[in-house]
Amino acid sequence: MRKCSWSTCCALTSIAVLWLVACESPRNVVTSPTAPDSSLTSQGEALVAALLGDPFTGLTADELARFAAGKNEFSQVEAVADGLGPVFNEAACSTCHNNPVGGTTGRRETRFGRIAANGTFDPMTSLGGSLIQDRGIGAVGGDPPTHTFAGEVVPPEATITARRITTQLFGLGLVDAVPDEYLLALARLEAATSPRTAGMPNMVVEIRSGRTRVGRFGWKAQVPTLFQFSGDAYLNEMGITNPEFPAENCPQGDCAALAFNPAPQLNDSGTGVARFNDFMTLLAPPARAPISLPALTGSLIFLRIGCASCHTPALVTGPSPVAALSRKVFRPFADFLLHDMGSLGDGIVQGGATGRQMRTAPLWGVRTRTALLHDGRAATIEAAIAAHDGQGRFARDQFFGLSVGGRAALLAFVRSL
Repeated sequence: MRKCSWSTCCALTSIAVLWLVACESPRNVVTSPTAPDSSLTSQGEALVAALLGDPFTGLTADELARFAAGKNEFSQVEAVADGLGPVFNEAACSTCHNNPVGGTTGRRETRFGRIAANGTFDPMTSLGGSLIQDRGIGAVGGDPPTHTFAGEVVPPEATITARRITTQLFGLGLVDAVPDEYLLALARLEAATSPRTAGMPNMVVEIRSGRTRVGRFGWKAQVPTLFQFSGDAYLNEMGITNPEFPAENCPQGDCAALAFNPAPQLNDSGTGVARFNDFMTLLAPPARAPISLPALTGSLIFLRIGCASCHTPALVTGPSPVAALSRKVFRPFADFLLHDMGSLGDGIVQGGATGRQMRTAPLWGVRTRTALLHDGRAATIEAAIAAHDGQGRFARDQFFGLSVGGRAALLAFVRSL
């Protein structure tokens, strides 16, 4: 019998371990698989951080030093002299990701656009879209100032406005280490086994290599790697230009205003971006809470009513120079693919993601959050489930069709993640 490829076998393995993962012990143990076409078994590696915001345990001295340097960079408050702005959202990464460090403060950002006459989405780049930088560095050029940089606003011509909260960063090194081929195989498996809820990859360009890759970061899976995510954040959140993102954002689309930019040179040589990438790569995933009997029952209901069709419990990483990330089974409860969410979509088009499509949000660490869904509209897990639409509608309806005890058990399970 012909053996399957490594990527296909890994995807098949994830499906096979769904039940095991959902009923697993409360420790968020990251385990290591055997050969690709063999079953996955735990080697007992306790790669679990005691507290959110810690690095993986078992890192080398060099990796711990890289994590510490990255954490310092992550918390560094940028100044205008460092290249901050001229328009930006916050002056430090930690401002939006500091509850705890690496978490999310629930800071909401704004995107806008409109539907053009031909029916396509217009990000309105000429007016500063699609992402708003809502702060400016103010007056520059002496006394009297030659120019004042103000934060951007949604122009009246926009017909679509979307809010998005910043995401948690825990465990993203594991997500980064999942091979593209694995996610593509997972998408094919979903199409074959559950076509009603099957996800699709957002194929985007990796700037570093020029290759088309599977996106997995951002609410639309519009970014393919953590390194590119880092450079994108430096530019679009802080206005810090860097080798992969060397061009400043034109304030409200007014590129002529950049003539007054007090720091027109490349603001970061790539060192800061690399350190930020190291911090995220080595930041441990959230540990599981203790699993009660109702939560154990809820894990079975989670699978039975279709939640796991999108919130895939287990994924597998490929080879990595970081042992803590190499060929590990981990439990994000997400497939990181795009799904048509109907009315829950935000209307913004990014890469191959339509206005109705959103990336499946990982559920690990969800119990630590107070604002759920992409725009933070839901204050409870039950409210977040109620807002599901499109491909999520069936599981939503199944949830509300459960008995009171069944719903309580499923919610207990999700709160254990």
